[in-house]
Amino acid sequence: MLDYILLILAIILMILGIIGCLAPVLPGPPLSYLGLVLLHFTKFADFSTTVLVTLASIVIIVSILDYIVPIWGTRKFGGSKYGTRGAAVGLIIGLFLGPLGIIVGPFIGAVVGELIFKDDMKYAIKAGFGSLLGFLTGIGLKLAASFVITFYFVKELIR
Repeated sequence: MLDYILLILAIILMILGIIGCLAPVLPGPPLSYLGLVLLHFTKFADFSTTVLVTLASIVIIVSILDYIVPIWGTRKFGGSKYGTRGAAVGLIIGLFLGPLGIIVGPFIGAVVGELIFKDDMKYAIKAGFGSLLGFLTGIGLKLAASFVITFYFVKELIR
């Protein structure tokens, strides 16, 4: 019975992990990894130590990069912290507008953030693009990590 409860919790964590890659309030890859670890403690899976350590390392690296890459993108294009914060707010609002909102929201948010910082539209668009590029790169890294974890999760369940 406990195995089935852990399995259900693991599946919920895997789903939340994928959602968390897009929603900035949830830590996507760590939730996915936690789901994998819960599955490991059931009769349905037995991951090697190498797999668990490797995936944990990936989660740690991607989680650190998720904070560095957007800042790097913003600075590379001449932006400020206002652009990065604006992109985050734009993503949150964009989540309610569907897939297009997830892409357009951070860009608009970054541009508005930069306009608050400096009243120059050309500067704001350039910096906004850099912030958006960094932000989307971070999302891509998180999705890649969570999908790799999900692959191992599903692979172990269907063996």
